[in-house]
Amino acid sequence: MKIQHLLTPSRVLCHVEASSKRRALEILASTMAQSISSIDADALFRRFIARERLGSTGIGYGIAIPHCNIEECSGALGALITLKQPVDFDAIDSQPVDILFAMLVPEAAHAEHLKNLAALASAMNSKQFRQQLRDADNDAMLYQAAIAHDETL
Repeated sequence: MKIQHLLTPSRVLCHVEASSKRRALEILASTMAQSISSIDADALFRRFIARERLGSTGIGYGIAIPHCNIEECSGALGALITLKQPVDFDAIDSQPVDILFAMLVPEAAHAEHLKNLAALASAMNSKQFRQQLRDADNDAMLYQAAIAHDETL
């Protein structure tokens, strides 16, 4: 699976104002729920928070990959946001986060979830890819930068 199979333009937001990790996760949950009618934003937000309690999804380099399994989706789904100002995310390198790529997978798709998560983390390890995401000036440019990366997930 490629990044373009996870995203739609409606689930990509550039330069979002978020004052905290919690607010960034609310925005991700709301963004996903707006484009996928079967997903409840509050329930998804609670799942993201529950996952963060297990350990931060901040993987370093200013990147976080909030993720969870959810019954309401039939395949892997993603949302991507960049923040105007980085926020503390308790990341493994203690650096604040300004790029968040959320991923949802069906409850029963544990193997797919782990495979996609590992591939997405690998893609985000590319300094060039991270910079292209950060250089985007609007939602459309961010979407194009994300799907232009040919990493297969």
